[in-house]
Amino acid sequence: MRLLKELMRMATQHRALYCYVLLSIWIFLLIAGMYRYMGNVESISGGGSVFGPSSSGSVSSLGGDAAASSSTAQRFARYRARCAPLSQLQRIDDGGILEGWKLQGVLMVIRHGDRGPISHVRSAGIDCGVSGGSDNLVNRYRSFLYNSSSSVSGSNHMYWNKVGPFHGFPLLPATEHGCPLGQLTYKGISQLLHVGEIIHQVYAHPLGLLARPNSNRASVETTPHTLLNSDEVVVFITRYRRTFQSALAMLFSLLPADKWLALNVQESHSMSFCFTECSCSQAALLRKRLDAMGDRQLLNRSDVLGAMKWIGGTLMQHTPNGITNPFEVVDALLTVLCHEAALPCRRKKRLPTPKQAKKNPNPELVDVINIDQDETAANPVQASAENYKLNAFYSYSLESALQEAQNQQDPDSPEAENGNPLAQAEGEPQEGCVEPAHVDTLIAFADEMSHRSAGHSNYKLSGLLRAYGMIRHIVSYMLKMISGDRTKFVLYSGHDCTMQYLTAALGIITGQGQTIAYASRLAFEVYRSEAHTDYYFRVVYNGRDVTQQIAFCEGGKSLRVTRDSRGNKADLCPIENIIRFLHEDYFSPLNATNFKEACEAVGPPKPGEF
Repeated sequence: MRLLKELMRMATQHRALYCYVLLSIWIFLLIAGMYRYMGNVESISGGGSVFGPSSSGSVSSLGGDAAASSSTAQRFARYRARCAPLSQLQRIDDGGILEGWKLQGVLMVIRHGDRGPISHVRSAGIDCGVSGGSDNLVNRYRSFLYNSSSSVSGSNHMYWNKVGPFHGFPLLPATEHGCPLGQLTYKGISQLLHVGEIIHQVYAHPLGLLARPNSNRASVETTPHTLLNSDEVVVFITRYRRTFQSALAMLFSLLPADKWLALNVQESHSMSFCFTECSCSQAALLRKRLDAMGDRQLLNRSDVLGAMKWIGGTLMQHTPNGITNPFEVVDALLTVLCHEAALPCRRKKRLPTPKQAKKNPNPELVDVINIDQDETAANPVQASAENYKLNAFYSYSLESALQEAQNQQDPDSPEAENGNPLAQAEGEPQEGCVEPAHVDTLIAFADEMSHRSAGHSNYKLSGLLRAYGMIRHIVSYMLKMISGDRTKFVLYSGHDCTMQYLTAALGIITGQGQTIAYASRLAFEVYRSEAHTDYYFRVVYNGRDVTQQIAFCEGGKSLRVTRDSRGNKADLCPIENIIRFLHEDYFSPLNATNFKEACEAVGPPKPGEF
């Protein structure tokens, strides 16, 4: 009994010590658990590749794997420039307000925004929408359309209800996150809204397009099928949903709501906006010569053929004519790269023997739009003109070259172990993934051919013939603007080939060969001198002044003026220079004096070209 009392006394005296000991043990266990949890998270996040599983199946150390992922992301970043990420859409040399000069008008050519692939691809898991719905411009545009819609159909997008060729066209993509075949995506809508915001900042005030301040566009109750007329803004669009939706999205950010609602859009029946000067068989002949030269280069590159077959067979679906067009495969691959999806994997299957592709029976109409054909159908006109397919008529048989490359490949070589389709026995199933090296090989070849073609004389000659009608149209509107016409802004919403023809004819070097990024813009700014009432213009491509690149504007032919308070300069070219070029010098490189004569005869191809 006495012993028990003594133990209780000691326990009472050292109670505080016991509490400290228990608390220390608990803190130690808590810290140890946190370190263990953090270690697991780092292992999980560092254990896989950003662009898909490795074909070797090996697991590298944490530091090495993270470095490899970062390196792969950087090597693909340069390819995404053609995808037009929002960070790339900036105001740089765009004018609008020049001291001592008044902006009379602007003519702008744009390419549509991001779209789904032209060919069928395995797009499961690819998100072509705007991440997290965080784009305020998209949210505002969509809210405006929903609130101003008189539709009672319950659909989640609105239709253009004005009478005309675009009646019934949806104003928004049908799916928010999908990549529909050849259709504009929500990312494309976002791109053009941001381009419109830039154009609004640069041109809206100098052109007087802000009739009255309107900070809350969504509050307008008018419906978009109201029959108002406006001659201040003129819009020409090819009859494709992607060009229509791109134009309307850009103009929404540029204009006040009432002017946007009053828009009347006109149709161009040609991707080149040639209007009345369209039929020219020699333009197609020059294009085919370029393609034939590219064909010969491809036949000599077994590495490119192998990468093309492997990527195309992994990514593309429904290829009854085989995979023979590297630019078609690049277009499909951009669906993955532009939306930062993982590179695809597959189990290789026996490829069917390609059938000879049907050719357009009338090469003169290669870029004329069949307005009765739905754009999602297999349209050979669209396929030959849209997004790099311009480079691929491919009259040579690539199947024989593929077979020869397969016969020459050593089946025991390391490439066979790494999933190279050229190294596999025909029909033997093989699992593997598209690797960054495959992407590098294919896109490097496509870029090489793009730059070489853009520097070839046939490219400029073809551009002169294709762009003649459009340049005439642009000059006619320039003359209207300087003669006091109410027109202030003219928009041509077109395609990559629209830009290719125009830049080739004017000698503008884009820096990317024939490649035209999504949402690209080419602006002709028309100015009047407040001192001498002389009229000038300048040309801006994706925010950069390219006036000096044009032969009839270079050097002393242009006037250099101060553009802003920081001392930046701008080059202004007299309008009479482009008028003289159009009427006197345009067909000189073709040894002709008019469009009809230029389209009748072109010299034979030179030996050893390319």
